[in-house]
Amino acid sequence: MGALKPWHIIILVVVILLVFGSRKLPDMARGLGRSMRILKSETEAMKKDGNNPDEDGDTRAEPKHTREPLEPPQPVNETVIDGESVDRKQTR
Repeated sequence: MGALKPWHIIILVVVILLVFGSRKLPDMARGLGRSMRILKSETEAMKKDGNNPDEDGDTRAEPKHTREPLEPPQPVNETVIDGESVDRKQTR
């Protein structure tokens, strides 16, 4: 019931031809082939570089910087009333 039959594939190919047209399909296949070659060459280059975390046994990434703790916020000595800043020391 759930198996893909040969006539399913034929119908799928006909629908794809109708949607994209016979002129676009070779261009799309060429683009897909180029992308796959680029992906393959990049993964091989990464393996040759030795930056594979599986070789070191540590799969976590190293942080590139350290964070310093933030300073606590300083209390503000002014109040905003009707869009104007008023100093608290003057009003008290």
